[in-house]
Amino acid sequence: HEKKSYLQEKANLFEIGSKVRTREEQNKMDFGRWITSSQLSRNCVSAEPPSPAPHFRHTFECSGFTTGRVHLAGVGYHELYLNGRKVGDRVLDPTVSCYEKRVRFVTFDITEYLHPGVNVVGVILGNGWYNPSTAEVWNFFKAPWRDCVKFTLQLEIDGETVLESDESWKCASGPILFDALRNGETYDARRELDGWLGERYDDSAWGNTMWIAGPRGVLDEQKMPPCKVLQTIPAVLHPAGKVYDVGQNLSGWARIAVQGEAGAEVKLEYAERITEDGDLDTSFQDIFIQSGDFQTDRYILKGGGIESWEPRFTYHGFQYIRVTITGNAELRGIEARFVGTAFDSIGGITTSDETLNQLQKMTRWSFRSNYVGIPTDCPHREKNGWTGDAAIAADTGLYNFDVGSSYAEWLQLLADCQRMNGQLPGIAPTGGWGFDWGSGPAWDCALFSIPYEIYLHTGDDTAIRQNYPAMKRYLDFCGTMESDGILAFGLGDWAAPEPCGNAPSPALTSTGYYYMDARRMEYFSKVLEKPDEEARYRDLAERIRAAFNRRFHLGDGLYGDGSGRGELTSLGCALYHELVEPAFRQRTLERLVALCRENDCRAYFGILGAKYVPRVLAENGHADLACRFFTQRECPGWAHWIDLGLTTLGEHWDGTASRNHIMFGDLGAWFFRYLGGFRHDPERPGFRHLIVAPCPVVNSCRAEYRGYVSEWEVKEKVMTIRLTVPPNSTALLRLPGNESFELGSGIYVRSAKL
Repeated sequence: HEKKSYLQEKANLFEIGSKVRTREEQNKMDFGRWITSSQLSRNCVSAEPPSPAPHFRHTFECSGFTTGRVHLAGVGYHELYLNGRKVGDRVLDPTVSCYEKRVRFVTFDITEYLHPGVNVVGVILGNGWYNPSTAEVWNFFKAPWRDCVKFTLQLEIDGETVLESDESWKCASGPILFDALRNGETYDARRELDGWLGERYDDSAWGNTMWIAGPRGVLDEQKMPPCKVLQTIPAVLHPAGKVYDVGQNLSGWARIAVQGEAGAEVKLEYAERITEDGDLDTSFQDIFIQSGDFQTDRYILKGGGIESWEPRFTYHGFQYIRVTITGNAELRGIEARFVGTAFDSIGGITTSDETLNQLQKMTRWSFRSNYVGIPTDCPHREKNGWTGDAAIAADTGLYNFDVGSSYAEWLQLLADCQRMNGQLPGIAPTGGWGFDWGSGPAWDCALFSIPYEIYLHTGDDTAIRQNYPAMKRYLDFCGTMESDGILAFGLGDWAAPEPCGNAPSPALTSTGYYYMDARRMEYFSKVLEKPDEEARYRDLAERIRAAFNRRFHLGDGLYGDGSGRGELTSLGCALYHELVEPAFRQRTLERLVALCRENDCRAYFGILGAKYVPRVLAENGHADLACRFFTQRECPGWAHWIDLGLTTLGEHWDGTASRNHIMFGDLGAWFFRYLGGFRHDPERPGFRHLIVAPCPVVNSCRAEYRGYVSEWEVKEKVMTIRLTVPPNSTALLRLPGNESFELGSGIYVRSAKL
């Protein structure tokens, strides 16, 4: 009684920033009461093994109906059932949010699941990001929002509410004994609640639910595409006989078919690499998990025929699966379920160079397996929403996939994580980790660069409008951290190879991104018609530019921090951000080109230089040199990963650590911009008008993007292009030699001598 009274009193106040709302005001925004199991509430955040995933059940009646829908917010993850069937094919729903500020809800169309008479609705909840019970170095298990799983629901038929979540619902524990995002899931089929979604099921032995304080955040509908099973891939036994091989590094889980006696257990362990003798190798992956197993699922048989199973509330990054069976049972089948956000593919590119084609394939796999609800660094070791990785890969993502709405919701999450002083974390979501290490301007720029990229690709300025106040706060924060125009905090050119270290100093690259953010704000202020602020940020940018040159221009067009290290990144940064004084620009470019040739186009830079250098080269007539960085086979370099057997992009040039990262993935955008030729005009944003200016550095190329098709080949030093411009669209075609054509919708063939 005291516990329930305390929770009801706690529910009276919901603080969002400086605003406090009463319970009555909050209930107007909720669909029903937030409820949970009365048993769960007593043991919601203990250090002991968490309670089994709760199953909730209720019945309702309907006669005639035209449409039906359910609004459901279940944290951490929820699944909705109606009359014996799971509603829809969504998984890992809803996407994570900063639960202190915002809670995502999902609207389901249930029309096809309804029938006249008594209907049965069911909800199963998983822990997800909301109740992480196992320890890791990022301290999500200490997140301020952490609490027992709970949900709020409203069911409507023909616009009338017929059922809400309240204390009349029934609840029971089911077969999911354990679920944790990075650890795995344990399922005991002997504890299945047979028939629990049927009208005649006897739930008299089930426990009660109770009203509980919901998360502090406001309810906000999830509009981005959901996570789904995107592909099913057979797993085959590796020749060494110790693991099953999917043949592709990916995100998701295994689905098994097994037969045996009740109580026998199948343990599934996942990893992206194997040892020399063909056994599972997790040595680079489980280093940050401090309690419990890592990427391990368990299925306990009920006995009696072939049983099929796959987990619900976890996912893994893997290519290999080790299967261990305890007891009398036999595996009848195993396959991988590739899981990710189900956005549509809108772009593709193939060339006459098979190395480039393989890198494009690896990039797409890396991007998709690192977008499971949020953009992540890797799908196995961390699953964290690193801002730097997201910022670097956004352009690649937007060329390949219709990912704008997904980025927009993640940007809301990032802004919700912002501190009152404007500081941003290096990961979003965060339970408090990542503000004082793991961030900095080169990472924080995601708040600026991704809205900019969304606007260029789609013409939609919503992300700019929504995040403009947060951007202002961040630049104000940078103003408190700068010293005479220079920002010296944050991560620098991360993951540079050993000869460079993480050089140059972060001050150089951080100040470069400080300048870029100011220029973006100048542009955004113009878009939003704020002339006073446009002038303010233009002045700020010029002040930063002058400071950068005072500090990092070594004379005669050379740039660096004075250490002599990381020169490719230093020169690339100055040119990419357009910080070089006009009088020295040609000299700076010449030094960059010479240095690339001296190094035989080896990638002596980290993730920042990997974006700077190839883009600067291509923009200044040296796309052939940039392409050599991608195709040369030595380490450090992208093609070296192909020779190591990777099927996704790596974290380190030598193939160590993670083998499924997206932070070196800007090469995908480079392919579309410079081989396909698709470039956006900031003065005419969106995809209804493109500048098409391909660089003929391979024999042929065919690129597609939102209905545009750029198909060209080179024969006897003549480039011939066949360009398709989709309906209601235009293109400015620029050929080598600077000949240009303004084109409307249609198919055009043009040629140019090289």
